[in-house]
Formats: sequence, structure tokens, C-alpha cells
Amino acid sequence: MNAPLARLTLNSPVGPLTLTAQDGAICAVRFAQSGPDNSDNPVLQEAAKQIFSYFARELKQFDLPLNLRGSDHNLAVWQEMLTIPYGETLTYGDIAQRIGSNPRAVGTACGANPIPLIVPCHRVIGKDGTLVGFSGGDGKKTKARLLDHEAPTLPLLAGL
Repeated sequence: MNAPLARLTLNSPVGPLTLTAQDGAICAVRFAQSGPDNSDNPVLQEAAKQIFSYFARELKQFDLPLNLRGSDHNLAVWQEMLTIPYGETLTYGDIAQRIGSNPRAVGTACGANPIPLIVPCHRVIGKDGTLVGFSGGDGKKTKARLLDHEAPTLPLLAGL
């Protein structure tokens, strides 16, 4: 039997983020405020600390227990996203080639990512360098803000 869900909402530079943990691992991040907080949960406290460090540009790689659930394909995409270094990007096609898939299926898996930011789907871009889709916050504007935060020399906000 699974333990009850624990939630904690943080204010971040990209709006409220609600973190959810269960059984000692992060299982969801939502770009919104939702549900009551259980702020004494140690996994959520550590996640909050790491997220604040990320936004302070002190942390470049999250080190948190994750509970990712999905199809084998989605899990492969999410695992590949975890390898993209801070400040860098891959295209949907790059990931597709690495896991033997196709770019459209990779895009669908990115959209289904239950732990955005920590599993960095914002680092996946179109083959021509465009910001294609993002389901968190204000969509592509939030994706651009996250990428700009990581690599502020890239002109990603132009035209959004």
C-alpha cells in the first residue's frame, strides 16, 4: 500500500510550483498551486532547498529520489532528458535517435513528463533551435525563461 501524498508549494521565478512526494520520492511537479501543504516532509524539504539553489544558480544538477511512472518509451525519454547538462539542449530528434524512436513520440513523452524542471524537458528543443511546446506555466514563455536562466547569453525570449 502506498503512503499518502505529501505536497509543498513554492514561489519561484516562474510562478508557483507544487511538489508532490510519495514513498520517499518526488512523483510530480506542477506549475501551479494545488492541494494542502505537508511542509514537514523531508523529501519535499530537500527538493525545495535544491530548487531554490537551482534558481540561485548554485545548483546545476538535482539529486533527488524520483518516482517516475509511465510507459517504457516515456521512461526511456525521461531518463535521456536527465542526461542533458545544465545550460545545454538536445532536439527531439537527438533524443529519438539515441533511444530508437521518432521525434513526435519524444515530444509526446516530454509533454507527459510528471516532474518538469527536475526532469528537464525544458532543455528539449525543435530541430531548428525553436522552442517547441511546453506544458508548464506560461508554456513556451516559461520554457524560454528556464533556458535563459541556465544560459543567459542565448536570445531565447525574442519573439515570444
